[in-house]
Amino acid sequence: MQQDKQPEYGPVVFRDRSAGYAFLTRSTATSDRTIEWDDGNTYPVIDVEISSESHPFYTGTARTVDSEGRIAKFERRFGEES
Repeated sequence: MQQDKQPEYGPVVFRDRSAGYAFLTRSTATSDRTIEWDDGNTYPVIDVEISSESHPFYTGTARTVDSEGRIAKFERRFGEES
């Protein structure tokens, strides 16, 4: 592989705006915006809409749809009358 063709790999802060959560990791993603981190260094920041802090599946707030109950209710209300 040609080394000059590889993207830059370095520290980046990903920030979940809806949950107010941010984490520092390494990535090839880049951004013009920066943020000062807890260690006093400045890192590029990438805003994301959803992360494990705000996603319903990971937070335990996911709802399951009772599709069988909905169908039965529909058939009771609008089904054929015998």
